[in-house]
Amino acid sequence: MILSMTGFAAVAAELPGVSLSVELRSVNHRYLDLQLRLPDELRAQESSLRERIAGELRRGKVECRISLNRSAPGAATLAVDGLRVGQLAAAAAEVVRLAPGADPLSVAEILRWPGVLAEPTVPPDELAARAHQLLGQALAELAASRSREGVKLAAALEERCAAIETQVARVAPRIPAIHAAYVEKLGARLREAGLDPDHDRLKQELALFATKIDVAEEVQRLTTHVAEVRRVLSAGGSAGKRLDFLMQELHREANTLGSKSVDAELSQASLELKVLIEQMREQVQNLE
Repeated sequence: MILSMTGFAAVAAELPGVSLSVELRSVNHRYLDLQLRLPDELRAQESSLRERIAGELRRGKVECRISLNRSAPGAATLAVDGLRVGQLAAAAAEVVRLAPGADPLSVAEILRWPGVLAEPTVPPDELAARAHQLLGQALAELAASRSREGVKLAAALEERCAAIETQVARVAPRIPAIHAAYVEKLGARLREAGLDPDHDRLKQELALFATKIDVAEEVQRLTTHVAEVRRVLSAGGSAGKRLDFLMQELHREANTLGSKSVDAELSQASLELKVLIEQMREQVQNLE
């Protein structure tokens, strides 16, 4: 199965006091171009995370964003630092002793005091492990997304392969008759000019010209290249570069067919082939 370079994946997990999310975006690119955006808490993991992504993806411009956000108030259990509260109470009692008219601290004021409420935290090793775990899930989701897109691209390429074969099948049987008619037309013009087309020298020139305008080889190579495109699509894997080369070869044959054409129908077929091949080329640019 072939893979598209276009895909998207997003996964997230709730940890004690924080939300960890991984987002992957991929578009077409000649090589693997990876952009990794990390929170400071995971900066030490950059090298291993890059290696993980590069081990799964071959081509494409990939943006990986890992975010770490504090959970909303109330989303996690808060713990009261008893030692901190005791220190604060002792300090408040000392203030009351020194200033008897001072108002005592309320519960709300104590809770708002820095350090009294201890928010849950995730140990660095656990955070790194969960980040790698989420990245693995995101890569699997991205692969599935790229696979689904690849199926669509393969179907589009197959449709145009069939259209190319239709054009070839339409003109191939007429090639001998087209050449014979054109050589006969040239012979008639030579006779009108007072020349003998049956003269040995002229016969050699006509035979040479007939060879130059013969497009049977181009038609055969078009058929061969289409068969190779289908083989590559069936083999799957990283097929983008191979298919891009085949698009160049197909275009070369279609262009030669047009330059050798001595018939309006052949010229029209060449034009239709170029349009189909260009459409295929655009699709192939998105394949890994």
